Amino acid sequence: MKEMMDPVTKTGSRKNEYRYYLLSLGCAKNLVDAECMARILMDDGFKSVSSPELADILIVNTCGFIESAKRESIDAILELASFKQPQGSAKWLIVTGCLSQRYAEDIYRELPEVDAVLGTADYGQISKYIDQLETGTNRPYLPGEPGCLDHLTVARQPSTQHYAWIKIAEGCSNHCSYCAIPGIRGPYQSRSFEEIIQEAKRLSKEGYGELILIAQDTGAYGVDLYGRQRLPELIETICQIPEVRLVRILYTYADGVTDDLIDVLKRQDKAAHYLDIPIQHASDPMLRRMNRPDRSESLSALFGRLRQEIPDIILRTTVMVGFPGETDDDFNALIQFITDIRFDRLGCFIFSPEEGTPAYKLKNRVDATIAQERYDRLMLHQQVIAAEQAEKRIGSVVSVTLESIDERGIFYVGRSFGEAPDTDPIIYVAASDESVELGQTRNVRIASADAYEMTGVTVS
Repeated sequence: MKEMMDPVTKTGSRKNEYRYYLLSLGCAKNLVDAECMARILMDDGFKSVSSPELADILIVNTCGFIESAKRESIDAILELASFKQPQGSAKWLIVTGCLSQRYAEDIYRELPEVDAVLGTADYGQISKYIDQLETGTNRPYLPGEPGCLDHLTVARQPSTQHYAWIKIAEGCSNHCSYCAIPGIRGPYQSRSFEEIIQEAKRLSKEGYGELILIAQDTGAYGVDLYGRQRLPELIETICQIPEVRLVRILYTYADGVTDDLIDVLKRQDKAAHYLDIPIQHASDPMLRRMNRPDRSESLSALFGRLRQEIPDIILRTTVMVGFPGETDDDFNALIQFITDIRFDRLGCFIFSPEEGTPAYKLKNRVDATIAQERYDRLMLHQQVIAAEQAEKRIGSVVSVTLESIDERGIFYVGRSFGEAPDTDPIIYVAASDESVELGQTRNVRIASADAYEMTGVTVS
């Protein structure tokens, strides 16, 4: 959950200046959309405020790809609705994002507190719809077809510090049987190479030394637009920008980890030795039912090669338990695969049946209690592996960006190439140099480590 504030001076000249409060839920890709909306609103003369009590306009940028995300979004909508007139001072409540793209009619019908619903292709039109609310000419609007890159061209101001996300594509064309994203976000659309490079140059000059490339599948970048994968070339070009300190990629499907990608990770000092490769499962029957392109043997070979060619690489993955038809044998195959590969980081979901997906109609649903038991067992198993993997880093010296100070005021808190923001462990750093400023990098010797955090001390 991210509250959006404009960290730059308002440049618009709107006759009736309205104050808005923007709350963004879900993933980093959704956050980029919210940051773009915030810039558009700023340029059109709206003023961002830090609290819903101060706002004339309330905006929720929702998530909606699984049941828990939908519940969180609905709760947020209802909470913000309490700040509308007459209880509060806000005039309008606007819902954007994935939930509104999927369930616009339901939102209008079930949540009368909502004044406007915008889909995932409508971020760039946010000011227009506020104008319609102001003049009273608005009508219930149902989002059209998803898939639009126009809003990504604005010179957004990231809500993060010291690092910035760069969304290199929109949508997805993989059509995994359980996933609603293609229907919510449309087919895969790569942004132009030149546009991304210009954004990387601008962000790095503004002080964002770590740039994190994201999409539903970063490995597919360029295929739709140029007829070939251009992710390795994109990474290499961004690494040439002097102000860039580190380039990280997330959400890369296994078939996108090509020879060229491995080569650029090995050659470029600024390319993080870190890959986030979601496998979802390791039982071939499950992978087929999920409509995943990979098989256990090919996945094992890929991870083995990565460990061999990039010895210090940090590997992250995402898996799913409780998919329809998952047997004890399937689950045990997944546990064994995790044991063999020894992922440094792992996230797990319990299957969520989503309307409009092929998996929604599958029979042989796994009992919820069994699915939860499998989730708990897998995460406990991974916790041990993650701790053992982290302990291997004790004694090593890594470059750490010091991003904040802990609540006790004792340690700096930072990340190295091995930690992505929000999801991975953090590093507590005792700095011998009192002149350290936040955002600077220091060489740090890791002194202790477990599954959730590491500690270290700066070294010269």
